[in-house]
Amino acid sequence: MPRTSRFLGAALIGAALLASSLGAADDTLKKGTPDLKSVGPLAFGPDGVLFVGDPLGGAIFAIDTGDTAKEPATGAVKIEKIDEKIAAMLGTKPGELLVNSVAVNPSSGNVYLSVSRGRGPDAAPVLLRIDRKGKIEEFAIKDVKFAKATLPDAVQAGKQRSEAITGLAFLKGRVLVAGLTNEEFSSRLRSIPYPFKDTEKGSAVEIFHASHGKFETNSPVRTFVPYTIKGEDHILAAYTCTPLVKFPVSQLKPGEKIKGTTIAELGNRNRPLDMIVYEKGGKDFILMANNSRGLMKIPTEGIEKIEGLVKPVKDKAGLTYETIDALKGVQKLAKLDKDNAVVLIRAEGGALNLETVPLP
Repeated sequence: MPRTSRFLGAALIGAALLASSLGAADDTLKKGTPDLKSVGPLAFGPDGVLFVGDPLGGAIFAIDTGDTAKEPATGAVKIEKIDEKIAAMLGTKPGELLVNSVAVNPSSGNVYLSVSRGRGPDAAPVLLRIDRKGKIEEFAIKDVKFAKATLPDAVQAGKQRSEAITGLAFLKGRVLVAGLTNEEFSSRLRSIPYPFKDTEKGSAVEIFHASHGKFETNSPVRTFVPYTIKGEDHILAAYTCTPLVKFPVSQLKPGEKIKGTTIAELGNRNRPLDMIVYEKGGKDFILMANNSRGLMKIPTEGIEKIEGLVKPVKDKAGLTYETIDALKGVQKLAKLDKDNAVVLIRAEGGALNLETVPLP
């Protein structure tokens, strides 16, 4: 099947699945006020449904934003010193804010941020909405339609509580979740059916960390994206120091132990911050923000042929990458449309800017 036909077919199937999910969700989203204890990763589902990870509460919330339009807004988003503007709106200082996640609502074109006002376990959770004209407003969660899925085995202890949920995505009627648990094999991936029902234990995951030269079961996924390889849905997950690992979604079953395939070692002393997948020039790429190795553009060509790294490496191996030198200080990124991404950039001087940039 030609590439354009394959993507069109997938889009039609995806639309049908989302429509089916929404019909069922109408009966499960109940009006009230979500008891969010924190706001972490964000992801959008059908018709403006926002999925919010609550690491401190050990739960996933589905919230009907009511934010839909016949034609989603278009155009660039650019807000300089957005941290200062948010701080002024919330009555605090920029240094007391932490932006945890950025997501674009495909139903409206608006950008959403999850923000912690304050530091530590007592920080107040805030959701913000930004339109294409740059207007920033708080998305109030009082008296909204929502549903909640509580994670039965989310990690409870101390500092690791913030890693109970480290990544979130919506794929074909299921919410994919990464995080840590209280179990011996603490790193978990979950595939939760939506609309929510009872939430079971996730799959314990094991990876070979080539720069460490050993198998690991307790390292949290830092960021991930769904990606289709030869017609099969996968999760591409990035870890600190920086292995990139693939997992078939079909293997994510409650209580199972699964072993990922390490397809790249992208360099040690480095922490991945965020990533997206996009198509350009008929080829697929991963765009990954990191704290010490810049913005990486990683071609996925040949990803299905990599058997996996199983021996120690000193620095890099597997899939290669190009550093996008023109974009420095990227903290968060989300796909805005097929040609552009919205990025949160730490500028020189320390201020945070929200900008639209062409996909490289």
